[in-house]
Amino acid sequence: MSFSTEQRAKANSLEYRLFFKDGKGQYISPFHDIPLYADEGNSIFNMVVEVPRWTNAKMEIATKDPLNPIKQDVKKGKLRYVANVFPHKGYIWNYGAIPQTWENPSHIDDNTGFGGDNDPIDVCDIGSKVCERGEVIKVKVLGTLALIDEGETDWKIMVINVEDSEASLFNDIEDVRRLKPNYLESTVDWFRRYKVPDGKPENQFAFDAEFKNKDFAIDVIKCTHYQWKALVTKKTDGGEINCTNTTVEGSPFICKTGEAKAIVDAAPPCGSASPTPVDVDKWYYYQKN
Repeated sequence: MSFSTEQRAKANSLEYRLFFKDGKGQYISPFHDIPLYADEGNSIFNMVVEVPRWTNAKMEIATKDPLNPIKQDVKKGKLRYVANVFPHKGYIWNYGAIPQTWENPSHIDDNTGFGGDNDPIDVCDIGSKVCERGEVIKVKVLGTLALIDEGETDWKIMVINVEDSEASLFNDIEDVRRLKPNYLESTVDWFRRYKVPDGKPENQFAFDAEFKNKDFAIDVIKCTHYQWKALVTKKTDGGEINCTNTTVEGSPFICKTGEAKAIVDAAPPCGSASPTPVDVDKWYYYQKN
């Protein structure tokens, strides 16, 4: 199954949106219409890349927009960029989400004691390739880290692109620890400190910041997929979450091809990228707590 994207408005602008199409060129939602599995029999999942490695723009699936295009996160009317907290430059993995998952804020996670963060589950691809924004890659799950972000459960699933030249060497979280020394520790450090330059305290973790293994991570994904199913079939109230989709069988939110096209056509046309703020490349240094 292949997917493509279509940009609307200028990159680095409040209006920027990246819409998704299926192999037939029809508009879809990356949140709802891209399948959870690329190969269920072999536990291979789809991952939507929101943020390519080494970049700073905080891009995300727009869960409240119809068809859920990728957009840049906004805070106090300004586009958000993650700070470079030494020694990290931007995101240190390809960062994104697993489609057809939802961390339900009303569902108290048995493992963490907190509700979800109201988004699809987050994914960190440790492969060598620097992916493109909007790329849909096939990944195998290696483990997970449980971030507690301002009182919400925010799982981080560690994966590797199945097309990576070293993918066969990585089958569980201990393989990452053995073959990529300090990468897991750097991942914890990144998530712990990335909001500090914005004046926020260090983030906290469940399990004393220890990674859980592949089987544990897949169980977490399955739980969030179950929550998504309830959301998209209106068995759970998703509040402001937009469930417009074009393919989900049994969903009352399904729309026709023409309606989906009208949503995209209503967005501003693609334009040349706006410049990024000069301070995006600034480095931040501070003593670890």
